[in-house]
Amino acid sequence: MRRILAVDDDHDILEVLQFILEDSGYKVDTLSDGHKLMDTIRDKHPDLILLDIMLGNMDGRELCKTVKKQTETHNIPIIMISASHNISSTLNQDGAPNDFVAKPFDINTLLNSIKKQLSSKNAA
Repeated sequence: MRRILAVDDDHDILEVLQFILEDSGYKVDTLSDGHKLMDTIRDKHPDLILLDIMLGNMDGRELCKTVKKQTETHNIPIIMISASHNISSTLNQDGAPNDFVAKPFDINTLLNSIKKQLSSKNAA
């Protein structure tokens, strides 16, 4: 079973994501504090990370760059999610996420993005 780590400071969104993703056959871990991201990645070994851009006093884009620059985590696909930012034009930059989904997200769009990223990871 593929493991997804969902990171968002909104507990309601984390609950919805967990329900949707578990219902779709994924093992889901949630995290509401970006300060614990690297420790959680080391503990849980996610196959994919859903990462909000606005994490209270933290910027998810900076967290994404940190994950992408670490040798042991750079290959984990990251899908950024945000209601207030559209970063799709920056996806091919160094340290950028693998994909972007705008909030409020369409469930099928999110699930298709997850499948696409996990399939790409398997092919790599």
